[in-house]
Amino acid sequence: MNLLGISGSLRSDSFNRKLIREAARLGNAASFIEADLRVPLYDGDLEAASGIPESVQTLTDQIKEADAVIISTPEYNKGISGVLKNALDWVSRTESNPWLGKPVAIMSATAGRAGGERTQFNLRLCMVPFRPRILQGPEVLVGGASNEFDDSGNLTNERYVKTLTQLMEDLAAEVGDQA
Repeated sequence: MNLLGISGSLRSDSFNRKLIREAARLGNAASFIEADLRVPLYDGDLEAASGIPESVQTLTDQIKEADAVIISTPEYNKGISGVLKNALDWVSRTESNPWLGKPVAIMSATAGRAGGERTQFNLRLCMVPFRPRILQGPEVLVGGASNEFDDSGNLTNERYVKTLTQLMEDLAAEVGDQA
């Protein structure tokens, strides 16, 4: 499985970046690419003057070429991060819909106890217009994330490991069903 990981956090050592790396490891991905969401803020004037920025086209192409996509997002003020929403908005402006029919697994890691339930719900709503094949579960909601990863970035809680492994197995099966 050629896997694209998208973290809704730009920090290089964010819990969500650690979570997508763990997902790729536990899912035995044949290849794994981490997307770069450092794209300009969406601006219709910029698009009209210069077209689609190269960084946005790269992200769009990565989504299109991946067998599946995993998205891990923090919860900012009960929703997805502005960085992730901005990237989704830009990709929606490209000529193709790279998300159409794409198997997608959603997960989250947060400092709070709930682990990102609201952000996952919000992300699902944001993805509806793109019509991907979003897995409905199992839900991976890593709460109190600062206590759940070791120094190497591996999940330490067996319950989270088991749930994330199952999600990745289900994602691989979804990719297999698509072939």
